[in-house]
Amino acid sequence: MATRRADMFTADGRPSPDDPREHRVRLGDERITLAESLRCLRLTLELKCAGLDAEAMAKRAVEPSTMSLLGLVRHLAEVERATFRVLLAGQDVPRLYCTGADRDADFDGAVADPAVVAQAWAAWRAEADFATRFVAEAPSLDVGAEDPANRHGSGGGPISLREALVGLIEEYARHLGHVDLLRERIDGRLGQ
Repeated sequence: MATRRADMFTADGRPSPDDPREHRVRLGDERITLAESLRCLRLTLELKCAGLDAEAMAKRAVEPSTMSLLGLVRHLAEVERATFRVLLAGQDVPRLYCTGADRDADFDGAVADPAVVAQAWAAWRAEADFATRFVAEAPSLDVGAEDPANRHGSGGGPISLREALVGLIEEYARHLGHVDLLRERIDGRLGQ
């Protein structure tokens, strides 16, 4: 039986000196540890989607699911925005894709159009950049906000930057499992 490890993202299935996730700050404090974990998860999303055209990015999982790599990029941009700009920074900005009438527009609008893919990556990068700056500039991980509607996993009350970071790490980890399966379905490449 042939091994599938050859289909992994690095040639031998081991860490590569070219893998940007391998060159992170080690033995940092709590803020550095959380920020670096999130940075590596974001890099993993980019790595798993690298080299795909709009058709592949928009390829759906399995009926009736509307999940696609493009939908996940759009979804994660929406989550980053809601967590850092809206909840923690208190900015009054509109959602990127979803509306009250279409709560799944992040996935539903993920169509095989190069312009849609480019816009999704631009939005995701802008939100990740904002979040990175916000975390770096926050006076402590104890800064927080009220989440009365429980839209951010706070249980319907106060949430700290620390809790928001852990929640976002959980969100990425969950969806990177989906990304692995979607990418394998597209071209056989396995997770790493």
